[in-house]
Amino acid sequence: MKYLLDLVTNPVFLSAAVSWFTAQSMKMIIETIKNGFDPKRLSGGGGMPSSHSATVTGLVFATAIEFGLGGFEFPMALFFAIIVIYDARGVRYQTGRQSSILNQMREQEISAGRKPAVDIPLDENIGHSIPEIIAGCLTGAVCGTIISLLLS
Repeated sequence: MKYLLDLVTNPVFLSAAVSWFTAQSMKMIIETIKNGFDPKRLSGGGGMPSSHSATVTGLVFATAIEFGLGGFEFPMALFFAIIVIYDARGVRYQTGRQSSILNQMREQEISAGRKPAVDIPLDENIGHSIPEIIAGCLTGAVCGTIISLLLS
């Protein structure tokens, strides 16, 4: 039980968790206003703001506040964040673009009366644009800082 208590009172853990929850909540509100409620968006990737970026930025800010910049914790959190953000922008964004093209090809096959290579449409909204990443980083920076300062 002590381990669970340690976890839920850990400012670094809570900063990352609150950053993620805040970004996901903002994303749901924005998507619902723009396109109506879609339950798939509760767990799906992509969208504004980037919860990937928010989570790791919250982790970086909380780590800096809790442990300073001189130990091993900060560089580990920072480089982890760089990799995650790079992946969200690069690999995941490009995968979404490729899914869009494959979905168009699928529709053309169906229109031509042929069996498409892909049975169901692919999810196109899995990566992040630069503005979505910046908004996620700002969300994480604010949440990470506030939670860390409140709990320290």
